[in-house]
Amino acid sequence: MAITNAEIARMFRTYADMLEIKGANPFKVRAYRNAARTIENIAKPLEELVKEGYDLTRLPGIGADLSQYIKEIVTTGRFSKLEEIKEQIPPALVELLSIEGLGPKRIKILYEELGIESMEDLRRAAQNGKIQGLPGFGPTLVQKILKGIRLAKKAGHRFKWSEAKEYVEDLLAYMRQIPLTHLEVAGSFRRKKETVGDLDILATAKDFSEVIRHFVKYPKIKEVVSAGSTRSTVILNNDLQVDLRSVEDESYGSALHYFTGSKAHNIEVRKLAMELGLKVNEYGVFRGEERIAGRTEEEVYQAVGLCYIEPELRENRGEIEACREGRLPDLITLADMRGDLHTHSTFSDGKNSIEEMARAAMELGYSYIAITDHSKRLSVARGVDEKKILQELEQIDMINEKVEIEILKGIEVDILEDGSLDMDESLLRRLDLVVGAVHSKFNLPKKQQTDRIVKALQSGYLHILAHPTGRIIGQREPMDLDMERILSQAREHGVAMEVNAQPERLDLDDVTIKLAKEMGVKMAINSDAHNIFSLRYMEYGINQARRGWCEAKDVINTLDLQDLLRFLRKDR
Repeated sequence: MAITNAEIARMFRTYADMLEIKGANPFKVRAYRNAARTIENIAKPLEELVKEGYDLTRLPGIGADLSQYIKEIVTTGRFSKLEEIKEQIPPALVELLSIEGLGPKRIKILYEELGIESMEDLRRAAQNGKIQGLPGFGPTLVQKILKGIRLAKKAGHRFKWSEAKEYVEDLLAYMRQIPLTHLEVAGSFRRKKETVGDLDILATAKDFSEVIRHFVKYPKIKEVVSAGSTRSTVILNNDLQVDLRSVEDESYGSALHYFTGSKAHNIEVRKLAMELGLKVNEYGVFRGEERIAGRTEEEVYQAVGLCYIEPELRENRGEIEACREGRLPDLITLADMRGDLHTHSTFSDGKNSIEEMARAAMELGYSYIAITDHSKRLSVARGVDEKKILQELEQIDMINEKVEIEILKGIEVDILEDGSLDMDESLLRRLDLVVGAVHSKFNLPKKQQTDRIVKALQSGYLHILAHPTGRIIGQREPMDLDMERILSQAREHGVAMEVNAQPERLDLDDVTIKLAKEMGVKMAINSDAHNIFSLRYMEYGINQARRGWCEAKDVINTLDLQDLLRFLRKDR
């Protein structure tokens, strides 16, 4: 059975985490982290590349040793070096790295001094005052740790949609080895929620007992919880629960609607049915004992007087009223995108040259790409100073002469604590595009944090506010902001709000995207790519934008080049 890129990346990332806790050479740790990031951003399965004899060292950050380890994993399913280190360090320690303020050195101290091996051990030690006595662990840090534990518990054991997608694709490919009439993943995965707790799969077939027998033999199952005649539940090796249900053909649409959810949306649909003297459940739409619809989802909606509603909209946020009033949005698609307006090159912390990024964007069918390397204040990202940005602009001019895509000159400029921008204004005026972002002081009070961003919006230089709330899903909460005030100022000053497509960010969230749309604020969906492979993050931003009711007309990088330039240059 195929091993997915996500699984390989996870092995490398876990190994890097454990190396860090051991105090290994930081360059070695970074090499594994960079390799993991490269691997999870490659569109083609590594297993296929290995079979084709592709030279893996051509991939960014993959040297000869890492290439051999990848080959070991795809051929044996095992990573021997990871197995060796797990005998030295409790694997549960790795999850503590998700707690803000806890780096590997501090985790090592906690393990060696207090015997802490899990999140629960950490919680007890923090609440009992044991941690505060350790060197470097003051009361402020202890409070931050307790807050981080609460955040981790709130997130639960969930998977990023992008990660779940790889497991879904592999499992569905396996299931299609046998005859099936229908096979579809429902639930939050189908609604494209940013994280997924488990998977609900529906299947129809002439012989469902054969389907169950095949399903429970999937090689990546850790535990078969149940294997009944109409439903089976398994736990995969990565702890993802999968429920497979049998469905009759005449009930398939009703079951798909029911198990896709959301619960709140389904309740509203059932209310409409009751008003019409009907009953809607997972088996169909009934008038008395007679089933009058249910073979398709379209039939279900039509039976209760509704048009078809896309899964991403099914959250009971006004979609039913919009359907009845004929104002459902024509949701944006990946095919609508004309370019990417937030990417990085080797001039800062990117892994590919400007030309490589441009040519990769051409292959995706884009008309333009903006190179927006970090400004100098972000030293960890090797940000560009005034001298270096001039060199970059010269290089872009030269490359533009030989590629059939427009490379826009941009920067991701830091918004400093006082709201000023981390770049000389005379240079900002020379750029096609200025992306502003907060990268520090995430915990300022709400008014101060909002004032900071508003000042930047009012500067007259920003075109896009990047990852506006600063959240990292399951790791860092959003900044405390007056978002309506920020959106109002963005609209007034012609600044687009970014939907950052990095799977760990997906910032803005879907609720705020819908609010921005309703307030008339334009948006930009960007990959924030740091290598040629992560340009494909765009798909995840599209998912998020669709959940926020976005249409192509709401997003500036659906414009053709000339219309985009007019947007960027107006009132500047």
